[in-house]
Amino acid sequence: MALTTIAALATNPMAMFEMSVACEVFGLDRTDDGVPPFTFLTCGETAGVPVDTTSGGQFVPSHAWADAVDADLVVIPAGGVRDTYPEPLLETIREAHRRGATVLSICTGAFVLGETGLLDGRSAVTHWRYAEQFARRFPRTRVSMDVLYIDEGSIITGAGTAAGIDACLHLVRRELGSAVATRIARRMVVPPQRDGGQRQYVEAPLPETSCESIQPVLNHITENLDEPHTVPDLARLAMMSERTFARRFVAETGTTPHRWIVQQRVLRARELLEQTDLPVDSVASHSGFGSAALLRTHFQSVVGTSPQRYRREFSSR
Repeated sequence: MALTTIAALATNPMAMFEMSVACEVFGLDRTDDGVPPFTFLTCGETAGVPVDTTSGGQFVPSHAWADAVDADLVVIPAGGVRDTYPEPLLETIREAHRRGATVLSICTGAFVLGETGLLDGRSAVTHWRYAEQFARRFPRTRVSMDVLYIDEGSIITGAGTAAGIDACLHLVRRELGSAVATRIARRMVVPPQRDGGQRQYVEAPLPETSCESIQPVLNHITENLDEPHTVPDLARLAMMSERTFARRFVAETGTTPHRWIVQQRVLRARELLEQTDLPVDSVASHSGFGSAALLRTHFQSVVGTSPQRYRREFSSR
């Protein structure tokens, strides 16, 4: 799909943070950093008429809902969960989708998307606090409580709040490649990739620790992906017991050390496949997999295609 025009739909009331996620990813000019230009529209029922926000303020959309029908991407941020939604809003989303747009909901924006009927027969995610309510209201949709986002091709649903960042960056990576997604993530000071299968929240209480964050350990891993990393070694680097380190790691990243390292190595491999002519064996070595066979196994599992096919589709060289 093209990813040039993005429309974010403001409902009444609207969650400001989730709207800001769309504005941050797609609304800022980052062409000086190698990010393609986007045309970004904020759309309300009437252009220029303020919309109430769930935090008590107001937001003034620049365009009307109807202006979103020709967008390449329609983003539905969170808002108050309502019994009904305006039919012009729902029809705008349906028409944009009919014309080929991808539709991405964030948090409770999935309720709006559910009302359009576009989630019937699909899998979807919303904030875990509303998942059971969503499942009762939309029985024809398969609902998950323990993932950050679900990609159904032309429909993407993101879980609560910050998971909207993950969903948006995933779409950028899918359509424009990992290099562009990484540049945006770096400017936002967020991880360039959290896998959608990670859990939304951690039920167990966190242990007390004198270390506020394992970010230095994460930095060490990403700077040395071609080296072996074991939990005992990483725990010693963090000056924690192995058990405390494992729990802190899950708390900060949403996944296990092994899975996080695999994801970072796949991300590095994607960058090398896009930006260099290195043979696959060398890509495997530089990204820490050691062999082309191991790279292919993990790459297929995470990305859904082979390294060779990915290079043919996304190489910038």
